[in-house]
Amino acid sequence: MTNSKARKRPLGTLFSIVVVDLVGFGIVVPVLPFYLTDFDVRETDLGLVLGVLVCCYAAMQFVFAPLWGRLSDRIGRRPVLLMTIAGTSAALLVVGLAPSLVWLFVARLAGGVFAANISVASAYITDVTAEGERTRWMGVLGACFAVGFTLGPVLGGLLSRYGHGVPMLVAAGLAAVNLCWASLVLREPEVHRVRDTARERESVLSSARVRRILWANLFFSLAVTQLETVFALLMMRRFGYDALDVAMILVLMAVVMGAIQGGGMRALAVRFGERGLLQSGMLLMAFAFLAIPFSDTVAILLVPLLVSAVGRGIGQPSMMSLASSYASANTRGAVMGAFSSRAALARALAPIPAGLLFDLSMAGPFLLAAAFVVVTFALCGRMPARVGDTEE
Repeated sequence: MTNSKARKRPLGTLFSIVVVDLVGFGIVVPVLPFYLTDFDVRETDLGLVLGVLVCCYAAMQFVFAPLWGRLSDRIGRRPVLLMTIAGTSAALLVVGLAPSLVWLFVARLAGGVFAANISVASAYITDVTAEGERTRWMGVLGACFAVGFTLGPVLGGLLSRYGHGVPMLVAAGLAAVNLCWASLVLREPEVHRVRDTARERESVLSSARVRRILWANLFFSLAVTQLETVFALLMMRRFGYDALDVAMILVLMAVVMGAIQGGGMRALAVRFGERGLLQSGMLLMAFAFLAIPFSDTVAILLVPLLVSAVGRGIGQPSMMSLASSYASANTRGAVMGAFSSRAALARALAPIPAGLLFDLSMAGPFLLAAAFVVVTFALCGRMPARVGDTEE
């Protein structure tokens, strides 16, 4: 077995862990609005309470993603992944058994803390892959998200028939099984032998290229969150869709993104380069967001929705790959933690403005999202064309 193959062997294990983790997350999210009714939340307050609950979860991810990343630079990827999976299982158990709304908030805050581990998974991938293949494997990581968000909501909906707390308990059980599996099979990357120094970490995080890609991810995530926040409302008000109808469209988009990210990213990156894919993805998303609110039928609407899925499918892994290439072996956790925290910040900041804009005009959030991806496109202009190139 070649050294390259030996280094990549842990990836299958890592991806299986990530998929199970995200299926558990996907089970919970669609059930939460209905679960709140079990705590006697008034219908008039339901949207506000849900919004605050979502923002609290995302805020904890924003705070802890860089901390977990830095910790993994110091003590290793494996122990941090195991700690966060264990914490996720415990937090989900409390969600499912929460005796009051206060306990539900406490559990979701804790869940946000431990869910901020995607930065560690990204750093792990970077540790065991060569630069030329990194975009391909970041694409597979994106495909794991698509699988999780495809299977999770369906399982959550089916399990909720037995009680709104049941999906939470099943998700906790999945996380516990995941912890056992990871404890047995996950190994520390051999390349990760050096340890983080504060000076090197601060130097890379303060560099112009890292700051630029962090801003790009923030604006990209703000755009995506606009769509995620108000899409169900758009379908409900304009076309009379219910939750299952909306879920089927989201599943279709997830399948498209997963197919692209899991299958063709390596060939696309070789031909067009990461920056080319990133900028092309942003342009596709900009045109799609402009068209979504003005589509008169569902058939027409599916076109920009699928275009946006393609744009995200080729753009997001390319951005992650470029971000990981800016770090050395002992600062990757810090860089990817900061990268992930920007997405969490967007999920904490964007939902309330998106809802307010939607109340003023259905087109408002989508036009703002188009503006955000145009800004992302502009920020990409000086990034290297490919992983390993110098900046222009």
